[in-house]
Amino acid sequence: MVHANASNFMENITKKEAYTQVLEQAEALFDGQRNWVNYPKISSLILAISNLANAASLIWHAQKSMPYPSNETNWTGFYVVDPVNDKQLILGPFMGKVACQTIVFGQGVCGKAAQAKETIVVPDVNAFPGHIACDGDTNSEIVVPILHKDKVVGVIDCDSAVANTFDGDDREYLEKLADFLSSACNW
Repeated sequence: MVHANASNFMENITKKEAYTQVLEQAEALFDGQRNWVNYPKISSLILAISNLANAASLIWHAQKSMPYPSNETNWTGFYVVDPVNDKQLILGPFMGKVACQTIVFGQGVCGKAAQAKETIVVPDVNAFPGHIACDGDTNSEIVVPILHKDKVVGVIDCDSAVANTFDGDDREYLEKLADFLSSACNW
């Protein structure tokens, strides 16, 4: 049974420990969660919302439990491919301040990661050409595309108020989560 304790993380645990817990909790939370009504044109978006909402919470709480600078995360969430325009991302479930609602493929970190189908780690967003500043407090970012049948269906987006927050551990575990979400959601 789903329980709020799934979002509890010990303080100052390592990234590997926190992300391992995220993956374990996501697997338990998403088990059997495919029972949605099929609506024409928007069904894939509806099918993924609950799992993405829980994943956003898990990532947020995991990062907040990590040592500095990881605990300075100021936005964690998802953008999903717009069911009306497949070259545009629309805001999905997230934790943090209000955010940009649409991002065109190729624009900003999220749009570039979606277009390239590759993870992008940005140590300093102020040095990233074309960065979209949804939150002026953000100084570093990681964006991981979610691929389903080699097609981008969304991205995981994590922002931090501190430069150089995200590293190879973030990349490794968020890519594992993206792979899991690809198979755990009815895209």
